Amino acid sequence: MSDKNKTHYEVIVIGAGVAGIYQIKLLADLGVDATVLDAAGDLGGTWYWNRYPGARFDSESYTYGFSFSKELLNEWHWKERFSGQPENLKYLNYVTDKFDLRKYMQFNCKVESMTWDDASDNWRLKVADGRELTARFVVMAVGLLSIPTLPRYKGLEKFKGKSFHTFHWPHEPVDLAGKKVAVVGTGATGIQVIADIADKVADLTVFQRRPNWSAPLNNGPISDAEMADIRARYDEIFATCSRTPGGFEHEPDRRGFYEISREERVALWDRLYDMPGFAIWLRNFREIFTDEKANAEFSEYIADRIRKRVKDPVVAEKLIPRDHGFGVQRVPMETRYFEVYNRDNAHLVDISETPIVEITETGIRTSERDYDFDIIVYATGFDAITGAYDNIDIRGVDGLKLRDKWADGPSTFLGVFAHGFPNFLMPSGPQSGSASTNYPRGIEIGVGWCTRLLKYMWAHGYTRAEPTIEAEHRWTEHVKKMYSTMLMRKAKSWFTGYNSNIDGHEHGKTRYFVYNGGTPKYVSQIKDVADSDYKGIVFGSRLSDRERGPEGARFGEDAAD
Repeated sequence: MSDKNKTHYEVIVIGAGVAGIYQIKLLADLGVDATVLDAAGDLGGTWYWNRYPGARFDSESYTYGFSFSKELLNEWHWKERFSGQPENLKYLNYVTDKFDLRKYMQFNCKVESMTWDDASDNWRLKVADGRELTARFVVMAVGLLSIPTLPRYKGLEKFKGKSFHTFHWPHEPVDLAGKKVAVVGTGATGIQVIADIADKVADLTVFQRRPNWSAPLNNGPISDAEMADIRARYDEIFATCSRTPGGFEHEPDRRGFYEISREERVALWDRLYDMPGFAIWLRNFREIFTDEKANAEFSEYIADRIRKRVKDPVVAEKLIPRDHGFGVQRVPMETRYFEVYNRDNAHLVDISETPIVEITETGIRTSERDYDFDIIVYATGFDAITGAYDNIDIRGVDGLKLRDKWADGPSTFLGVFAHGFPNFLMPSGPQSGSASTNYPRGIEIGVGWCTRLLKYMWAHGYTRAEPTIEAEHRWTEHVKKMYSTMLMRKAKSWFTGYNSNIDGHEHGKTRYFVYNGGTPKYVSQIKDVADSDYKGIVFGSRLSDRERGPEGARFGEDAAD
C-alpha cells in the first residue's frame, strides 16, 4: 500500500478507474515515483460506483479490455458479449493485482483542491483526510460521467422510503420484491434499470421527461470456442478499432445514402437491428449524422420498430422522441426495454404533460395526482466531462480557477492540456478523443500520449510544460468547427453540455465537449504534435545541470520509443 506519510511525488494520478489503472501501469514500468488517489473505497471508477441492476457494457467486451498485454488477453475469458458490472469490476481488479498496481493506490482520498506553485513548478494538493501533498505533475483520470446530478425537485429530502441516484445504488442488495418502485429518467441508465427490474418489483412507474431512441443490445454468452477465436483475432480486432471513427469494431457503410434504393436501405437496417451492440448506429450510412432528411427517414424506421414492440399505441407514441433524430444523442442500448410497457405492473408517466411538482414523504406528486412508493430511483444523469474538474478547486497560474476558465465551456489544447495550468494532463479531458470513442481505446491513446510527453520532459530535464494560448485557441476552434456539420450540434445531450439540473448548462448554451473528427484523425493530430517536438507547448526547467543529468540519463533511452 502507498505510504500515507509521504508528501511528495513526481506524478499524482487522480482516479483509479480504467484510465488511472493504465496510467499507473506505465509509470510503474518506468520506475517513476507516482501514486493514485481516489475518493472511492476501492478501484474501478465507473464500475465501482454504478452497481444498479442492468449495468453493463455497450461496447463489445473484448474491445473494451486493455490491449497492452498479450498475456492478459490470453488469460481473461469474457463471459458475455456485453459484460455486466460485477464481471467488469472483477476484471479491473484482476488487471491491478496481476501487475501489482494496488500498492500505488490510495483510496478514500478525495482531492479537495489543487494549487499551482510557480516558484517550484509543483502542484499543491489538499486531501479530505487533512493531508497536503505536492507533485510535479498531476494526471486527471477522473472519467467522463463521474459526478451524478439529482433533479431539482422540491422536497427531495422528505421521502421516507429508500431513494438514491443510480450512481449511488447501495452496495448491499436492495430488496425489490413486493415493492412499489419509481424510476425517474429514461436515458441510458434508466433504460437499463427499468428493463432489468420490471419483473422483480410489484409495481413500476416510470417518469419520463423526454424519450430517447434506443435499439436492442442483442447480448449473449461467449463460449470457450468463441473466446478462443477472439483471442486468435485480437490483433485484427484492435486494428479495426483503431481505424474506425468511434474505436469500435463497427465500420460505417461507405455507400452513399441516396445512391441505393429505399428497399436496399431498409434491408440493411433490418440486418443491423438484429446485430449486437452499436451496429445499428455505427455501421449505418454516414449521412444519418449530418443530413436531416436521411436522419428523418432512418428515425421513422426505428419509430416503426418501437410501435411493433409496444401493444398500446398511445404508450408507443410517448416512447418515440420528437425533439431529435436517432443517433444525434448517445444511443442507449436495451434488452426488452419496450416490452416492459406491455406488462400490467408497469406504468409510464409523461412529465412533459403532468410535471413533477414535488417529492413527498410517501412518494411523488405531479400536477395531476400523488403516487406512493417504497423506493425512488433517480436515473437523472451526470455533470458530464467537466463536472469532475469543477468538483475540485483547481487553481493555476496567478490563481486562475479552472472552473472560471471553463465557465462558458472548456478550451483545451488537444483535449489534454489547458493554458494557465502547467503540468496538468487530461488523457480523457474535454475535447479529447476519449470523450467520443470506445473509452478504453481512447484511454490507451490519451494515456500513451501523456506518458510520451512526460518521458520527453524527463529526458530533456524540463520541469514545466504548458500550451500557448494560441495553440489552445486553434484547437478549440477546430473542435467547434467540427460540430458545425453534425446534427448533434442542436441536441439536448451531454455531447453538447446540456443538463437542465445545472445552472449555465441549459439548452442553447453549447459546450463543445467532444472531438467529432474520429479516432484516426485525432491520433494523427496528436502524433504530429509529438513528432514536432511538441509544437504549441512551452517548456521550462528549474533544475540545475547537475540535477538534470541523472534524470535525463534515466529516461533518455525511453524517450526515443
